Amino acid sequence: MATSRDFRRIALSFEGTSEAPHFDKTAFKTARIYATLAADGRTANVKLLPEEQAFKSMMAPQAFAPVPNAWGRQGWTTILLEAIDVGELRLALEGAWRSATKQKKRPKKT
Repeated sequence: MATSRDFRRIALSFEGTSEAPHFDKTAFKTARIYATLAADGRTANVKLLPEEQAFKSMMAPQAFAPVPNAWGRQGWTTILLEAIDVGELRLALEGAWRSATKQKKRPKKT
């Protein structure tokens, strides 16, 4: 069973990650936000590739589910921390972090 403490420790172990408040959650980001932790510490959201999201949601529906609405269609996935082990949490966070570090920032409109 993973905890919010595990989530925070793993996320902050990835190069370039910072932690900051994000609405009612805590965000973890590099160039972009790749994960958020709910205030109650029970759930987290990670930005997966759509095919990763579909696979994880199919294989472990008790632990992974697309975020409802357009965010979910973009790959944002809710994780119930108590339903996964620390190894699976690390894999999900690493995938989200890798995707975030590869994305380039959009140019500002002039």
